[in-house]
Amino acid sequence: MGPLVPDIISNEFNFIIAIIVGMGFGFALEQAGFGSTRKLVGLFYGYDFTVLKVFFTAGVTAMVGITALNHLQLLDVDIIFINPTFLWAAIIGGVIMGAGFIIGGFCPGTSVVAAASGKIDGWAFVFGAGLGIFAFVESYPLVKDLMVAENLGYLLVFEMMGISREAFALMMIFVATGAFIGVTFIENKVNNRTTQWLKKDISKYSIAVGLAVITVLLTIITPSRGELMNKRIDAKLAAGECKPQMMADDKLAYELMNQYYLYNVVDVRSPEEFKKFHIPTAINIPLEELHKHDNINRIVQNIKTNVFYGASYEQAQRACLVSKYHGKADNYALNSTADQFQQNFFMLGDEQPKNKMDHETYVFRKEAAQKLIEIGEAVANLDKPVVKKTKRVQGGCS
Repeated sequence: MGPLVPDIISNEFNFIIAIIVGMGFGFALEQAGFGSTRKLVGLFYGYDFTVLKVFFTAGVTAMVGITALNHLQLLDVDIIFINPTFLWAAIIGGVIMGAGFIIGGFCPGTSVVAAASGKIDGWAFVFGAGLGIFAFVESYPLVKDLMVAENLGYLLVFEMMGISREAFALMMIFVATGAFIGVTFIENKVNNRTTQWLKKDISKYSIAVGLAVITVLLTIITPSRGELMNKRIDAKLAAGECKPQMMADDKLAYELMNQYYLYNVVDVRSPEEFKKFHIPTAINIPLEELHKHDNINRIVQNIKTNVFYGASYEQAQRACLVSKYHGKADNYALNSTADQFQQNFFMLGDEQPKNKMDHETYVFRKEAAQKLIEIGEAVANLDKPVVKKTKRVQGGCS
């Protein structure tokens, strides 16, 4: 259910809605005539292109919706699952699927619709699909290498073409429109009908295409929510209005040693920099990803106080402002960078300062470094699964 789960619709209720949507989808397919083999195979013989029109309409509608929701940051497209591309499996599977579609007159979904409406050929197709699944499972050891051959990974067409998501959406709207017009001519010619464009049909289709184009154009010319947030933060920074609370690195070390569970230490550098070194107990959220929905949930919480640090003070300052923008006012920016913290605590030499104050600071930081490492390891182990050791039960009498 896209951006509605789990914040508006619970995961449990989501299954109920899925059943309702599935029933509605099946009803729509049946009403559209997709429970009839003649309707479906008309695509291959040129006398009925309803399938192509429905699929194009569904695809373009979903594409425009995803583009708009992504622009409004109501949907994170980065977490949408994409099937990996196994080239030979896709080609061979496509040939089998296409041949089955032409011969049987159904695809898997429509065959279930036909079966549910009592059509014998639908039941025959479902039974044949079951046999095919059984045959595949039994022959899996023979075909498993072919299944994963030529693994091209997660491919997106617009990335392969080197264009933006929005430009690809616009292109597909016009491709779909051209396809609708073209297949109408073909369909009428095969059925010996004269092609006539009624004024009301032209108006109806023009409005639909126009709305889709305008929606995508708006996502191109208007700033996203993230861009608007950054502009406002930049304006406040330029005016000198936003100065977050600061926390000294010695203070942070002391707090983590005594009550680390009250602080949410956030490293806003890149994952590569985080791997090289990070403050124990810290989590990594790159600054440019801080505004994403899942990450906002990690920083906007009532229990812990955020302490941000990065490669520079400016990064920590901006992270504080992003968190404040999303409703979390209890934030600190570390007054030293990640490199300075590492230098001050984890790269101390063996030579102790002679000055009393410097000596006390040296001793504290030495002890803190060791304690922080221990706390970091303990916290990391909390996320590891418990390994259960099995023990053979001794039977009989003792």
